[in-house]
Amino acid sequence: MADVQDDYRAHVATYTSFSKLVLFAILWIVLILACMALGLVGHVPVLATLGGIGGTIALIVAFAVFS
Repeated sequence: MADVQDDYRAHVATYTSFSKLVLFAILWIVLILACMALGLVGHVPVLATLGGIGGTIALIVAFAVFS
């Protein structure tokens, strides 16, 4: 019975980690799409570049701190 509990805890840990990875990927894709729209449609490429780089760094730091 102890193996079942250990397997369950490992499964929950894996599921939580995978959920965070998927959330990061979705947020990063939305950020990149918003920066592309800002740069291409809004004709503000410098702001889009800075937003993309800054947003990516912010996402990485946020997920590193909160995990």
